[in-house]
Amino acid sequence: MLNLLLAELARRPPRQVVASDRPEAAVALLLAPDPDRLLVIRRAEREGDPWSGHLAFPGGRRQAGDVDLLATAIRETAEETGIHLERSWCRTQLDDLLPQTPTLPPILVRPFVLLLPEAVAPGVSNEVTDSSWLPLARLAADGVYGARSIEIRGEPRVVQGYQLAEGFLWGMSAQIVAPVLLLWKEFAGSGRPGGGSG
Repeated sequence: MLNLLLAELARRPPRQVVASDRPEAAVALLLAPDPDRLLVIRRAEREGDPWSGHLAFPGGRRQAGDVDLLATAIRETAEETGIHLERSWCRTQLDDLLPQTPTLPPILVRPFVLLLPEAVAPGVSNEVTDSSWLPLARLAADGVYGARSIEIRGEPRVVQGYQLAEGFLWGMSAQIVAPVLLLWKEFAGSGRPGGGSG
């Protein structure tokens, strides 16, 4: 079913933003078949990092040596998880994101969706303390997405996200994965042939 989902995503032109006044970053949404699943990381606790301790996806800022933002996503994934990606595994990109909240730095984020042949065992690094391959069926299950009260810079706030045993996936990460999960749920409920990666 992942191939069907990715083909549909690839048919939808992503919204690309030109923001020369902002640094660029890239995120890798890694999918693997049998069962269909997604890699989620937990960022290390770091002073001054607005994403400290959050569930997220591998990624980070573009560096001078990165030929493009896909190269950024591939490099950051290797640095954070030890998983070495092939450019040919990239199936599509999603809409560019421009975080507007004052608690985050101004940045342009481009998410890429990659399909791995299998779920490779990830490692940890000084940036990532844990990672898990989560079944899409669990992420897309009824009742997983909902509201939760959290504290942001000392202020209580109610936000929407995915409530998981591994933690709370919210904010930009939830925004990135939402269209993928919605489409996967549509295909799963339609009874179309092609389970796994087919």
